[in-house]
Amino acid sequence: MKNKKALYTLLTANAISQFAQGISMLAIPWYFAKQLGEASFFATFYAIATFATLFWGLYAGTLIDKFPRKNIFLGLCAVSFTVLALVSGYGFFAGAVPMTLVALVFCFTIFNYNIHYPTLYAFGQEITEKENYGKTNSLLEVIGQTTNVLSGAMAIVLIEGLDIHVLDYHLQIEAWSIQKIFALDASTYLVAMALIKSIKYIPTVEKVAVSKENAWVRLKEGVQFLKSNPLIFHFGNASYTVFIFVLITTHLLWPMYIDQHLQVEGDIYASTKVLYALGAVISGFFITKLLKLMNTVVAVILLMTIATVAFTLLSVSQNVMVLLGLGIFFGVSNAGVRILRVTYLFNHIPNHVIGRSNSVFQSINIFLRSAFIGLFSFDFFSEGSNIIWAFVIAAAATLLSIVPLVVYYKRLVGREKLTSN
Repeated sequence: MKNKKALYTLLTANAISQFAQGISMLAIPWYFAKQLGEASFFATFYAIATFATLFWGLYAGTLIDKFPRKNIFLGLCAVSFTVLALVSGYGFFAGAVPMTLVALVFCFTIFNYNIHYPTLYAFGQEITEKENYGKTNSLLEVIGQTTNVLSGAMAIVLIEGLDIHVLDYHLQIEAWSIQKIFALDASTYLVAMALIKSIKYIPTVEKVAVSKENAWVRLKEGVQFLKSNPLIFHFGNASYTVFIFVLITTHLLWPMYIDQHLQVEGDIYASTKVLYALGAVISGFFITKLLKLMNTVVAVILLMTIATVAFTLLSVSQNVMVLLGLGIFFGVSNAGVRILRVTYLFNHIPNHVIGRSNSVFQSINIFLRSAFIGLFSFDFFSEGSNIIWAFVIAAAATLLSIVPLVVYYKRLVGREKLTSN
């Protein structure tokens, strides 16, 4: 691999910022659900913020294809540091962070996700030879989810505190305030910026002249590519469903499920996220072995079926151990589908148009996500154990998304074989 050092530096920078970011994104939903008792408000806000990213996501894709991906990362780190540092600084000065500013950080992070991850994958494609796409995507997932394991474990300590007595040894760590968590988050962006600044690489894809038209015209070029390649469009959308509902589950449904349905504490929420990330790491290591037994489309269908079963079991269970066990299966299925999906798209979408093509997928994803979050924000789902119906809906939607993969199975597999040859 020509750009091995550049890729590892990129992954390291991403892991460092993702570590603290993961703690923040665990702390904020629990902060609203448990400390403020505002789970319904948070769900409504989450829906509005997600829908707002629909328009940002479309524009972000045009930026990814227009500007150097390295420069985009540097800009993101600078803006993220500024936002987190200002909110944290206000919290230290005032003694607390107002609910509106906590919500603002969550909203900003969602906006950040919508350009950060597409840029990460586009940059990864740009510095990776085609024959190494699968390995690179597995590496992205393994390192990313390993970071999530560590940030989830740290979140358990920082959200709830720690008090351990072993023989004569006593370890006590006070729970952190939200402003301290935000300060940690902000500091990591400075480290990530320094690492990204040092990256030197040789592009492995042919340079294509960037359109100088406005963002709307450039976006239409991405739409036109997918209209000309409907199989890619169908595969890209269908395989995105697990991600939609796993994201809603981890940020919104699990805190409500744990607090209202299981009636246990925040350490269970953080532990479930740790096990989810552990499952994703396992998936990253073994996904290439799975592909030796079956093709990409069958593997995606299998993993989506696992997610469907997991959502169904959550809807009929009231057992903490079942939740913890299913956390692993959610990690395996979501990470596996993501690796397979991104690799398939890398192989079928040219690098110069991948940002805009991903924007189309992402916009559809955001629209559906905001619609379901809006649905789950109704008071009905925050009353007693009614949250289980959200998982019934998630299971049904995931099952329906398998249908187009089955319908277009032969053509999808035929295209995959044609590309591999």
